[in-house]
Amino acid sequence: MRFDVNLSILFTDLPLLERPAAAAKHGFDAVELWWPFGTPDPSGAELAALRQAIEDAGVRLAGLNFDAGDMAAGERGLLARPDGSARFQANIDAAVRLAGELGCGVLNALYGNGPDTDRDLAVANLRRAADAAAGIGATVVVEALNSHENPKYPITSSEAAFELIDEVDRENVAFLADLYHLNRMGEDLLALIDRHCARFGHVQIADDPGRGRPGSGRMPYLTEILPRLEAAGYRGHVGLEYRHQGPGAFDWRHG
Repeated sequence: MRFDVNLSILFTDLPLLERPAAAAKHGFDAVELWWPFGTPDPSGAELAALRQAIEDAGVRLAGLNFDAGDMAAGERGLLARPDGSARFQANIDAAVRLAGELGCGVLNALYGNGPDTDRDLAVANLRRAADAAAGIGATVVVEALNSHENPKYPITSSEAAFELIDEVDRENVAFLADLYHLNRMGEDLLALIDRHCARFGHVQIADDPGRGRPGSGRMPYLTEILPRLEAAGYRGHVGLEYRHQGPGAFDWRHG
């Protein structure tokens, strides 16, 4: 099983450009990121600095979010938002270019909070993003979030995500199986893996409750979930998107 560290939620005590090296120091050869810039189309110098930090650390970028708005303020994507669509479209080329330069094959497009989201707009934007990503051989993934923490987010189940993916009708659009969010929504994770693993473009994990490291909650990652994922044929990276910081954050990998 190949793991990558989400640098937007782990190592956050360090400046962004120091986090790739911290991940490498802890034995990881891959990282992922939410969109790390405050604008959809950052300067060449900003992009070059991040690219250099990742390359110097000797890690690869396994996943990258398209601009999703102000995540810290609770925004969760721009795809379906009439007031955010132009920003999303302005970000496509920059995100795809950065991903291509770093060999990243997964780009996550968050739907956006409602209630004024526009389904047709989301489909059109996903098609636009998928067509651009196809140029670098990348997959665009669609994620379901849990409604307890994201009450205005319309895509809250694997079924809803699959329906959207099918509507987009692009071969390089797949499901981001964030097992923490899905578990919070009561989905049967083992059944989901068995039935739909082939549709997974990426996987992310955190334990429930608490969104901490595996072993901090009640989800049987080491004994059931990760072995089932491997047995089902998943060969992509598993993104560590949990909040646990400090000593012991990654000890579960060796337990």
